[in-house]
Amino acid sequence: MKTRKIGSTNIEVSEISFGAAPLGGLYRACPRDQAMETLQAAWDSGIRYFDVAPWYGLGLAERYMGDFLRDKPRDSFVLSTKVGRLLRPVAAAPTEYGFIDALPFDADYDYSYDGIMRSVEFSYARMGLNRFDILYVHDIGGYTHGKARNAELQAQLLGSGIKALEELKSSGVISAYGLGVNEIPVCLDVMHEADLDCILLAGRYTLLDRSAVAELLPLCERKGTSLVIGGVFNSGILATGAVKDAPFDYRPASDNVLAKVQAMEEIAKRHDVPLAAPAMLFPLRNPVVASVLIGTAKASSLVRNMALVETSVPERLYAECEDFTLVAPPLGEAAVRV
Repeated sequence: MKTRKIGSTNIEVSEISFGAAPLGGLYRACPRDQAMETLQAAWDSGIRYFDVAPWYGLGLAERYMGDFLRDKPRDSFVLSTKVGRLLRPVAAAPTEYGFIDALPFDADYDYSYDGIMRSVEFSYARMGLNRFDILYVHDIGGYTHGKARNAELQAQLLGSGIKALEELKSSGVISAYGLGVNEIPVCLDVMHEADLDCILLAGRYTLLDRSAVAELLPLCERKGTSLVIGGVFNSGILATGAVKDAPFDYRPASDNVLAKVQAMEEIAKRHDVPLAAPAMLFPLRNPVVASVLIGTAKASSLVRNMALVETSVPERLYAECEDFTLVAPPLGEAAVRV
């Protein structure tokens, strides 16, 4: 598989990467055997960049990922995890986050120097690995925390958390760091204060949602910051099409969104390609994008999605879809963010 460089670092990531949120039991349980089968399918397909987080299954996805990668030559893959949440043991796993059969922990937000350093050490222990290539600051921003609370947490990150990330990078513990978020404003805020190597951005630079185009993409280009794009199906609707209760941004799609997706489906049909194919490939048309992150807990789904990468999508299709894009979708509360 082709690779692309992360920022000005020496890290090269596969153009398609694997996101481990579903391995943490996102919305449905993911037994260990199923997780291993899915990861093996990703490896066999040529994927060599894997992303995980303490949040996914409250430690479960990190355990699965570590078990799978532990016997692979360390320089044969790129691994990222996230900081910003510290896990603490509880009597039973919470059920309100959308993770099924999660581990018995809860999460506390901590974007401080000490919180980030502790998070890295805890992730080492859960995964049984001794090196991460990239660290993402997870879910900072008003989308997750609300305006007032985020002001406090963002001050915590800029006040001391960035210092921790800089120390980890300068000492060679990690090779790159950035944000892992679902929104644009916090990216712009932090980028004006810190030089990020990369941003894992979910759902905001897709065939449907172009929120990143106006300000974030030009800023990334000027500062040499790479984007890793998650959520290319916008929670599913670009894969399922405009069916009843199709999910968009973690909720049932509005009539407006359904109409736009239906129009895109008709365009794709005229060009004899499934809509999911241009949805997968759209972000990679921009050189600022280093990788497209796909997440699944089923080997069959992984194989099906990888087949889309080989689809020949005419350039004209993308131009015809321009009239049906969203530039600033409403942000709402969601139980789980990737």
